[in-house]
Amino acid sequence: MDESQVKALIEGELPEAVATVTTPRDPDDDKHYAVEVVSPAFEGKSLVDQHQLVHDALGEHLTTEIHAIELTTETPADAN
Repeated sequence: MDESQVKALIEGELPEAVATVTTPRDPDDDKHYAVEVVSPAFEGKSLVDQHQLVHDALGEHLTTEIHAIELTTETPADAN
C-alpha cells in the first residue's frame, strides 16, 4: 500500500475530508505513515473520536498493510 492508497481510503470514507499522507521514516519502509486529515466530520468530536474515524476508514489495512500512523486531525475551522 502506498501513500496515495492511504489517502484514497480516508477521503473515500470521511465526508469532505482532505488527507495528506507522507512516509516520515525510511522511504523504503512503506508501512509507516504520517497522516494529516481535515474534515467537517470531526466537528464536535473528541480527539479520540476523530482518530477512531480515521482508523475505521483504514479498516483492516491497519493490521495488515499499515504498521503505524502518526495522525493529526483537524476540522476546517481549526485548519484556518
